Amino acid sequence: MSGTSLDGVDAVLARDDPAAGVVLQSVGHVGLPMPETLRAELLALNQPGPNELHRAALAANGVGELYAEAVVRLLAQTGQAATEVTAIGAHGQTVRHRPQSFGGTGYTLQLLNAALLAERTGIDVVCDFRSRDLAAGGQGAPLVPAFHAACFARPGADVAVLNLGGIANLTLLRAGGAVLGFDCGPGNLLMDLWCRRQRGAPYDAGGAWAAGGRVDEAALDRLLAEPFFDQAPPKSTGRDLFDAAWLDARLRGCAASPQDVMATLAELTARSAVDALRQHAPATGSLLVCGGGAFNLHLMQRLAALLAGRATVKSTAAAGVAPEQVEALAFAWLAKAHLARRPGNLPTATGARGPRVLGALYPAG
Repeated sequence: MSGTSLDGVDAVLARDDPAAGVVLQSVGHVGLPMPETLRAELLALNQPGPNELHRAALAANGVGELYAEAVVRLLAQTGQAATEVTAIGAHGQTVRHRPQSFGGTGYTLQLLNAALLAERTGIDVVCDFRSRDLAAGGQGAPLVPAFHAACFARPGADVAVLNLGGIANLTLLRAGGAVLGFDCGPGNLLMDLWCRRQRGAPYDAGGAWAAGGRVDEAALDRLLAEPFFDQAPPKSTGRDLFDAAWLDARLRGCAASPQDVMATLAELTARSAVDALRQHAPATGSLLVCGGGAFNLHLMQRLAALLAGRATVKSTAAAGVAPEQVEALAFAWLAKAHLARRPGNLPTATGARGPRVLGALYPAG
């Protein structure tokens, strides 16, 4: 999995363990940083530019090679042979996400040369998980709620799962078994952008810089006035909306210090997620957080403060799954569903007309 944050690739080796009563058990994890040249090109491809087809094809090759390196390292780390692995579930790198646009279907584009990945690893590759859901009238996102339901649902309890990647998505697991999921706003994307711009660092480690600033309430109000926050689910978003131009337009005239802006952006991520939770699942007593944002101590503290007396806030580690592994495990689960010809989407999350088998298979040699 490589997500909207564009910070790296997470690879997980997952094993079925029915006897232990778990959906998938992680037996190894490798995280590789995104090479800066590839990151810059992928980020540039989020916007119109010259020679896009050529550049996108080369970037897809780069993503395939990086994924292959992660797989090779993972197999070496765990002592497994490629022949022992059933399939790779590979997400690819999203560079455009425009569902239900341009005539109704729209598109979502994840760059990955899956044939190259299969060739480099000698393992079947399942990829392109989102396009079938779009063809069925859905948003193609978020796809993780079905896995969240299989992994974290507790009978008789309302549980929410908040994935804080570049974009934040929320899964609501009802006590009666119903599931709702949707993107709720920016996760780390805007904070990382601001940190790179102001400090030359890829992210605010632990949220320490934000923790030392003060929230500019007027700026926060302008940020929260974005119409996306008031849209009813199903809904999804990405860098097509929350980008540098969006941020700059809303900070125009803001006199806050760079550190105060950072505190304000952290508050935007926390407030938009909590507002969505209160609106759609006010009875929820437990919020489990995964993704890179789970390691942002300040952000976790703000979530806990905003939900004080309403819900506990913990990382998914409390439920037995490391927060940095959840999304990679989800795409292993989706690959397994594809091979079993089992639907992988949840229409209540994506808005599709019904359940669909997701993905395309690239067999190994």
